[in-house]
Amino acid sequence: MPPDTPAPRRRKLARHLPLAAILVVAVAGALTLHDDLDFATLRDHREALLALRDSHFAILAIAFMGIYVLIVTFSLPGAAVASVTGGFLFGLAAGTVFNVVSATVGAGAIFLAARSGLGTTLSARFEAAEGRAARLRAGLRENEVSVLLLMRLVPAVPFVLANLMPAMVGVKFRTFLWTTALGIVPGAVVYTWIGVGLGEVFDRGETPDLSLIWAPQVIGPILALCALAALPIVVRAWRRQAQD
Repeated sequence: MPPDTPAPRRRKLARHLPLAAILVVAVAGALTLHDDLDFATLRDHREALLALRDSHFAILAIAFMGIYVLIVTFSLPGAAVASVTGGFLFGLAAGTVFNVVSATVGAGAIFLAARSGLGTTLSARFEAAEGRAARLRAGLRENEVSVLLLMRLVPAVPFVLANLMPAMVGVKFRTFLWTTALGIVPGAVVYTWIGVGLGEVFDRGETPDLSLIWAPQVIGPILALCALAALPIVVRAWRRQAQD
């Protein structure tokens, strides 16, 4: 069948639909949900949620994770609130597990959506590139795991960007998935930890301080993990320079 027939064109268009749907829902969510997914909503429904947790723990856990996956998949506002809610409802251990699993699944959905469409085209061009782009490709391949972990550990890297970029340069899905799950653990622990004490914050009539992640005693260990993740890159560069 000739490459310019309608059927191949429709298939190419269909590959872009998942990412296009995510972008449309993300824009709609940003415009309509910014006042709905906040701590005031959680405070207002506090008693009902705690009662539901005590009577139907598994159902609430599944519902919570499902909502969290949707928030991450469609880049909806409220991801930080959802992470804190995990600690508030389920405690530090279970809350961290639920938060990490949900965020990883949502990130994986974005990755696959991007890879199926635009990512396929960009990845092929990236692989075929020469010169400086080829050297960049080789460097990324050599330090792939370290770069992926750094993108997750550094709080300044937007989560959605860390989901899309690996899909665009041809990172393997399984590598993306396990580095995502591992790399978001420190941040997930911090936000879940905030949620554990959320009841006392509400009782005082205050709002949770999410800037806690930038406190020296919190950001210090995270930066130490960043240095550890970057160490293989530094060692390889040093060895290469020594050989030259």
